[in-house]
Amino acid sequence: MSTRGRTLQEEGFIHCSTRAQLPRTAAAFYEGVEDLVVLVVDPSRLDAPVKYEAAKPGGEEFPHVYGSIPVAAVVDVEAWD
Repeated sequence: MSTRGRTLQEEGFIHCSTRAQLPRTAAAFYEGVEDLVVLVVDPSRLDAPVKYEAAKPGGEEFPHVYGSIPVAAVVDVEAWD
């Protein structure tokens, strides 16, 4: 279940961000959330495809994982300040 109450099957992919995109993503979607963490994922450990896509034509592209993210692909957990 996502932080927005949707399953992978409903959404179709897992929304991700690059490190450079994290500040904007956190501000837009997680403002005020306490104990927020960043899961650092190694794309080479994923079985699912990763596609960089924009929400609208010409917009900023974000990585989307088209499948589940196995625990073994999470190489670090960082506190978000």
